[in-house]
Amino acid sequence: MRLTTYTDYTLRTLIYLALAPEGLVRIADIAKGYGISENHLMKIVHQLGVAGYVETVRGKNGGLRLACRPEAINLGDVVRRMEPDLDLVPCFNPAGTCRIRPVCMLKSILGQALAAFLAVLDRHTLADLAASPDDLTRLLGMAAALGGEKQTARRKPARMPA
Repeated sequence: MRLTTYTDYTLRTLIYLALAPEGLVRIADIAKGYGISENHLMKIVHQLGVAGYVETVRGKNGGLRLACRPEAINLGDVVRRMEPDLDLVPCFNPAGTCRIRPVCMLKSILGQALAAFLAVLDRHTLADLAASPDDLTRLLGMAAALGGEKQTARRKPARMPA
């Protein structure tokens, strides 16, 4: 199983936001922290907003933040929403064609592997990915991006839209 760069950057963006629960984060800070393109992140942040994972605040002092607690963001749900296609082989798609499809066991075996992969992700939340906040903020250079403040307090839980 291989995730797209889009999903990878999505998960990284969520981790960054989980590490800054009290402040607003700019896309430029996330891009700098990971050494990735701001243009890619703008598309990702838009989709995260549409999905209800992040809130954006416009204006001079604007930015983005999580729309709910990290414990409420399931990794399996994020991957399913952001991956454009979890068809590991063409025969996963009903329109796919294969000469041996009627007797082939490959689709079944790969289907089980995909289910197992997603089952592991379903057991974890964003909070698991942000479990070492001191190390992560140091490696991402977040102290400077967040004004040098140590971000340890948590926001009150917000309701995540369905």
